[in-house]
Amino acid sequence: MYNYLFGPVPSRRLGMSLGVDLVPKKVCSLDCVYCEVGKTTKLTIDRKEYIKVNKLKEELIHYFSNNPDPDYITFSGSGEPTLNIHMGEIIQFIKQNKPYIPIAILTNGTLFFDQNVRNAIKAADIVLPSLDAATENVFQKINRPAKGLTIDKYIQGLIDFRNEFTGEIWLEIFILPGYNDSDNELTAFKEAIVRIRPDSIQLNTLDRPGTISNLKGATKSELQKIADYWNLNYTKIIADAPKRKNILSYRDDIETAIIETISRRPCTLNDLTKILGLHINEINK
Repeated sequence: MYNYLFGPVPSRRLGMSLGVDLVPKKVCSLDCVYCEVGKTTKLTIDRKEYIKVNKLKEELIHYFSNNPDPDYITFSGSGEPTLNIHMGEIIQFIKQNKPYIPIAILTNGTLFFDQNVRNAIKAADIVLPSLDAATENVFQKINRPAKGLTIDKYIQGLIDFRNEFTGEIWLEIFILPGYNDSDNELTAFKEAIVRIRPDSIQLNTLDRPGTISNLKGATKSELQKIADYWNLNYTKIIADAPKRKNILSYRDDIETAIIETISRRPCTLNDLTKILGLHINEINK
């Protein structure tokens, strides 16, 4: 069983994606009300080692030697990956061993104000930062950030990263009805988006329970109205992961793959059938 790798997981955006987890659960710079991983247990912007880099490299070598290649290698998992001070070293290690597998980074983007963080991830192929608010009040209400983070600092970091990064930026905006879908907030969002200049805007919403009760996701029609309101032709509404057949990157060690995955993210039975490529009856066993 791997301690720092999980999947490959079928991603709505990245196909079959091998996850790399760089921080313990749940170390993050935000404590978002909607987070499916759960409440943040260590709220911080302090970058540290957090895990043993050599142990992670050993796991990567073992995985590469014993499994088919995934579509992507994705830094994500139990918390905010850019909090790991050795992230750049791990990215370079993967590039040296598997240069033809693209690297994606799922990040909240809050630490992009730090030049060291921007330098660490510049070798990635795709960076997928999130932005759930464009005003300070809504930022505090949804994201409940660590001390020292403000929405202006957050957005400026994304702008600075765009000016330096040659890969693609897919900006995810997570809509929570009643929190960040007012006309005022949507207008502020559009102003921020124009300044950040992402390659793609990906509208998303809640599909699993968050950390507080009574949250609800936006409907497809509500998301479409927001896309129409912005009138930006690079806006996409994220759909469910497509059904895929004959995927070589499915793993054979079923029980271990289940344990590694559900220790990091809640999964329904249907989620697990997609991850493992097995009939629902086999998963039940």
